[in-house]
Amino acid sequence: MGDFTDECYYRILGERQLFYSGTRIFLHWLSAAVILWALISGFYVALFDVSWVLKEAVSFFNVSLTTLFIPFFVVRAFLSFFQERQMLRTPAQWTAFWVHKCMYLVTGVVLTSGVMMMDRAINVFDVLSIPAPLESAGLIAVFKKIHDVSCVVLAVLVVLHMGAVIRHEVSGHRILRRMLW
Repeated sequence: MGDFTDECYYRILGERQLFYSGTRIFLHWLSAAVILWALISGFYVALFDVSWVLKEAVSFFNVSLTTLFIPFFVVRAFLSFFQERQMLRTPAQWTAFWVHKCMYLVTGVVLTSGVMMMDRAINVFDVLSIPAPLESAGLIAVFKKIHDVSCVVLAVLVVLHMGAVIRHEVSGHRILRRMLW
């Protein structure tokens, strides 16, 4: 079973458990770090009275970081949607499955709308400049609204996800260990 192909495998440890490959574990923690940073810092500068310099610095860093994150997210979403093994699931497992798929969908909307709302070139750490995809101020405003709403939805899903992990860990169902190397 090659790690590069990102196959999941099962072990019998008193109950049937899913273990993830190193590739999926890496992409999970990379996603968690980027998404948490972008959400927390983005909401911070949007909701609190901060200096223009800080707002611009966070905006520049977040645009650069999330632009670089897009290819990693595409790989992660592909692996989740097309290489996940099918197995019989309980209703709770089906709920978790669909909540995860919603998180991928909403993250995709956040990233796509983030690119589409750019009214200037996308500057990636002063190394790469990608032209703004749209010129229409009206369309840019629509994507900005979509981006704002989808960021709130993603924040709610992330909090629910973290709450579920904590609930499982406290109840003795050690699901977090599946996401550790």
